[in-house]
Amino acid sequence: MLFLLSPAKSLDFDPPAAGVPHSQPLFVPQARALIDILQQKSPQEIASLMSLSDSLAGLNVARYQAWSPKFTAKNAKQALLAFNGDVYDGLDAKTLKPDDLAWAQGHLCILSGLYGVLRPLDYMQPYRLEMGTRLANPGGKDLYQFWGSQIADYLNTRLAADTSPVVINLASQEYFKAVDKKALKARVVDCVFEDFKDGQYKIISFYAKRARGLMARFAATQRLNLPEQLKGFDLDGYSFAAAESSIDRLVFRRRLAHV
Repeated sequence: MLFLLSPAKSLDFDPPAAGVPHSQPLFVPQARALIDILQQKSPQEIASLMSLSDSLAGLNVARYQAWSPKFTAKNAKQALLAFNGDVYDGLDAKTLKPDDLAWAQGHLCILSGLYGVLRPLDYMQPYRLEMGTRLANPGGKDLYQFWGSQIADYLNTRLAADTSPVVINLASQEYFKAVDKKALKARVVDCVFEDFKDGQYKIISFYAKRARGLMARFAATQRLNLPEQLKGFDLDGYSFAAAESSIDRLVFRRRLAHV
């Protein structure tokens, strides 16, 4: 069973992750090919392509220029500790025990526009390249065509030893779309997180993102290995809503006084 997460736009590379094991990213040649394309673009072109402010565009142009195919403690950081958005607030990787991180390394995959798939302890260098970016490349008009079936093929390889391969999708639609479902040889289970607001349950983006990270944390600390075990998720007031769920769509709900 593998869990899929989206990356975050916000990054935290300071301080370095001292004493934490690391691994090397798997799709470096592909990342280098994309960096080669990005390095040819001006700050104005990057700003337009990614709808960024001038300062953010300048920052990322500098990142592309500094990018190296060699990943070290000086230029890179473990992905799970480098990403710094709502999902990763929920996951709170810096408080995970070494055994939890080791479990995550074997069961968690972070989808990435630049790196394809990152394992939690894979080194990554800072970047901005969302999966939905329409970056023309030798594979086609955008990153979905660039990655093609490569991500699904990798997941299949990881799941090959499982008698009943399952992917738990905690990623956004933008990122999960990069997994070629025709090529994927696994059952997909989606997790949906809803909060009660204005008289009804609905998906509230900020809370839902955080809850995806909480679910990944729950899986790592509880060592989950069966989809059924997800139903025990109870962090931050969420509980399994059986009546609203189906076999491949698990719904979790909560009511908060301040929502």
